[in-house]
Amino acid sequence: MLQATFLAMDRAIRRLSQTPQLCLIDGNREVPQLQLPQRAVVQGDQKYVQIAAASILAKVWRDNLIVRLDKRYPGYSLASNNGYGSTAHRLALQTFGPTAQHRRSFKGCSPEQQSLF
Repeated sequence: MLQATFLAMDRAIRRLSQTPQLCLIDGNREVPQLQLPQRAVVQGDQKYVQIAAASILAKVWRDNLIVRLDKRYPGYSLASNNGYGSTAHRLALQTFGPTAQHRRSFKGCSPEQQSLF
């Protein structure tokens, strides 16, 4: 999951219309191969308003994505469980299997783990 996070951050930074002078990263690791000045800050959302604002934007974007995915995959009750492993969501995984958006590394999402619930 960490590598996917780094990839997403790298892609987002490359799509900016202006090159940042400094990338503040919430966490303890800098983005590998990012050719910009960067600073990893543990609990950065509590220390930098810029990180806190980015965190809020990311949460709102994710919540909106979950609502859109709920319309595409109505059997998973995504809008009510926000994509987390509620009882209804786990039952849907057992019944319908994972969608293309499920992370196969999460419990219950790989074919070998379907019987764990």
